Amino acid sequence: MNLAEQGTSAGLRALNRLAGSELLDRIGLRDLTERLVHGGTRNGFRAANAAGRRFAAAQRLAAPARQRRRETPVLFDLEPTDEQQMMIEAFGGFARERLRPAAQQADADCAAPAEVLAQSAELGVGSLGVPEELGGAVEERSAVTSALITEALAGGDMGIAFAVLAPAAVSTAIGLWGDAEQQATYLPAFTGDDLPTAALAVQEPGPLFDPFDLAATARRSGDGWVLDGEKSLVPGAAAAELFVVAAATEDGPGLFVVEPAGAGLEVRPEPAIGLRAAATGRLRLDGLRLPAGARLGDADAFAECVRLARIAWAAMTVGTAQGALDFLIPYVNERKAFGEPISHRQAVAFNMSDLALEIEGMRLATYRAASLADRGEDVARAAAVARQLAAAKGMKVGSDAVGLLGGHGYVKEYPVERWYRDLRAAGVVEGGLLV
Repeated sequence: MNLAEQGTSAGLRALNRLAGSELLDRIGLRDLTERLVHGGTRNGFRAANAAGRRFAAAQRLAAPARQRRRETPVLFDLEPTDEQQMMIEAFGGFARERLRPAAQQADADCAAPAEVLAQSAELGVGSLGVPEELGGAVEERSAVTSALITEALAGGDMGIAFAVLAPAAVSTAIGLWGDAEQQATYLPAFTGDDLPTAALAVQEPGPLFDPFDLAATARRSGDGWVLDGEKSLVPGAAAAELFVVAAATEDGPGLFVVEPAGAGLEVRPEPAIGLRAAATGRLRLDGLRLPAGARLGDADAFAECVRLARIAWAAMTVGTAQGALDFLIPYVNERKAFGEPISHRQAVAFNMSDLALEIEGMRLATYRAASLADRGEDVARAAAVARQLAAAKGMKVGSDAVGLLGGHGYVKEYPVERWYRDLRAAGVVEGGLLV
C-alpha cells in the first residue's frame, strides 16, 4: 500500500486545516495533496502530564517489523518522485500558512501553539517512520523523503518544526532498531488519534559535546539497567510522555526507551537563544531504573542514529536558510536608498548571489547524504560534510540576513534576528531529529 492508496477522508479534513490555499489549485496539485494524508482522523494534540499515558502492546509480533528500503538508482538523481513532490507542496504550504504566522509569538512564549501541533499531527508526520504492519503511513523507508519534509517545515520556522518533528524521531528510532515487543508496545500510539509528545535525547550540557563520548551512563543492575547523567536541549521535555535516551554502556553507547513515570527522572525548562518554540528542557537521570528490554538496538544502531540526526539538522538548516533568502529577495528589491533599490548596489547583489550559492551547496550535500543512507551505504563522512556545511554556511546566511536589513535586522519586528538565532543550532545540537 502506498500513500495514494491511504484513506481519503482524513486527507479532506487535513486540507481544511491547510486553509484553502490558492497555490495548490494554481499549480494543479490539489488532488495529489488530498491523497497525502493517511487514513484515520486525529482530534488534536494533547499536552498531557508526563506520567499520564501508559503504553501497552496492542498485538504480538513474531519478529520486528521494518519498512522496506526504497530502491534508489545507482546514479545520484535529484528529481523528486511524484509522491515526494506532493509532500513538498503540502508540507511547504502548511509551513507558510501555519508555522510562519505563528513563529514570532511561539518564540516569545517558548512553546509551539497547540493548534499548530494538532494540525501537523493530522498530516501523519509521527507515523512516517512506522512500519506499515503497525499502521504506518508508508511502505518504503526513505531518508530523502524525510529530509524533504524536514526542509519544507523548517522553511516556516525552525523552532516549531523541531517541535513538530520530535515525535517522529522517536517513532523512526523504534521502527529502525526496536525489537518486536518494543515496536508492538510503542509504535501504535504514533498512528492513533492522540500523538504522544516524545523526544530523542542525545545532547548533553557542556562545551565540545561528542556524542560518541557520552557522560550519561547506563549500567546493568540485576535484570535491568540504571541510568545516570544529564541531557540538554530536549524538545518538549516538560510535557513528554516518552523519551529515547542515549547513554554509555560497557559495550559502547546505546539508546534506551524511557517512560517518564516513576522516580529517577527530573525535567526542568532550558530555554536557549534559538529554537525557543520547541520548549527545550533538561533531563536529569539519577538512578533511573529501566527493565532489561529498554535498550534499543546496539552500538551500531547508535552510530547510525547520530549520522541520520546530522542529516536531519542539515535539512533543517537548508529549509530555514531558504526561507531567509525568500524573504530577503523582495526586501532588497523594494527597499530604497539614495533613490534606488538597494539590490542595485553591487555589494548587496553579490552578497545575495553568494547566499543563494551557499544554500544550494548545503542542499546538495544534504540530499547526497540522505541518498547514500537510502542505499544502505556508510554515511559517516557524507553526514559529517553536510553537517559542517550547515553549521558554517547556515550561520553565515543568518548573519548576512541581519546585516542586509541593517537596523531592521536587529529588531523583532522582522524575522531575520530569529532565523539568525535558530541557525546557530546546526553546529550545536546532536540528536533530536532523524531522517
